[in-house]
Amino acid sequence: MAKTSVEHNAFAAILAGGSGSRMGSADKPKQYLMLGDKPVFVHTVEKFVATGAFDMVLVMCPELLRQQTTDLLLKYAPGCAERVLVCAGGATRNDTVCAAIAAVEERYDIDEDTLLVTHDAVRPFVDHRIIMDNLQAAAQFGACDTVIPATDTIVESLEGEVISSIPPRSALYQGQTPQSFKLTLLKRCLEALSQEARDALTDACKAVVLAEEPVALVAGDAANMKITYPQDLRIARALMEDERA
Repeated sequence: MAKTSVEHNAFAAILAGGSGSRMGSADKPKQYLMLGDKPVFVHTVEKFVATGAFDMVLVMCPELLRQQTTDLLLKYAPGCAERVLVCAGGATRNDTVCAAIAAVEERYDIDEDTLLVTHDAVRPFVDHRIIMDNLQAAAQFGACDTVIPATDTIVESLEGEVISSIPPRSALYQGQTPQSFKLTLLKRCLEALSQEARDALTDACKAVVLAEEPVALVAGDAANMKITYPQDLRIARALMEDERA
């Protein structure tokens, strides 16, 4: 598949390092569970390959699962093979993002405008519009986060026993992925953190925020759900049936 014409080189990193413990299936990480006729992560990879916007789509998985991941891609999405590279991730989410950056730098010529789109392997319902909006926003602002407005009141409790504050809901959003960046900007922001601070981050955008660089908002979609718990998989299977219908 030829890459469609885009202004900047772009790479996608599909983060597939979850253990599946919250799914109750530690023997099979959640991204490898079947959703319809193929594993969850394969649906996700296909969405990114189908855009034609990326020089390469990297699947970042545990080292011990690299061969299995490669075999599953060849079995369920053979047409994606030339646009997908399976790489070993790190011990934490942000170590995995750093591993993706290193993998791109090792294999490709990059510049200040090269883009990296990071996405959870267990969000298989991401759509073309969200991915392309991420590329546009990252190119314009340097970094962006996919979000949806908070629909429930968010309560803050610093000690976990009593309410500390109730922020106004109108200013709050729920984060999704993709999170997208100019690759060299993200690398600088991550390298500026101590290993302890990097390990404490739950997403890469926080590193950019801490560096006081702008992070734009991209409108997400409630359907762009993350499959974490057993009930999420049941919902995902129902959504998949609706898509097919």
